[in-house]
Amino acid sequence: MKYRAMIKQIDGWWIGWLLDLPGVNAQEKTRDEFITSLEIGAQDMLETNVPFEPEAKMTTIEIPDPQWSKRAIVSPY
Repeated sequence: MKYRAMIKQIDGWWIGWLLDLPGVNAQEKTRDEFITSLEIGAQDMLETNVPFEPEAKMTTIEIPDPQWSKRAIVSPY
């Protein structure tokens, strides 16, 4: 799975969040640690048990990759 992330470096810290998974954010000293923290946060979010209504069924749906993901995105970092 691919998710969009907003990332920036401020005062020696990498900070950012996933646009597609609200609540997943991170702050680390190195970019590699930061990316790892975002990955762990996303995995935790996706593995969280979600209560649902009786008689309801949980399912998944496939969403095609958006056009922006098919273009090369150049990061300033």
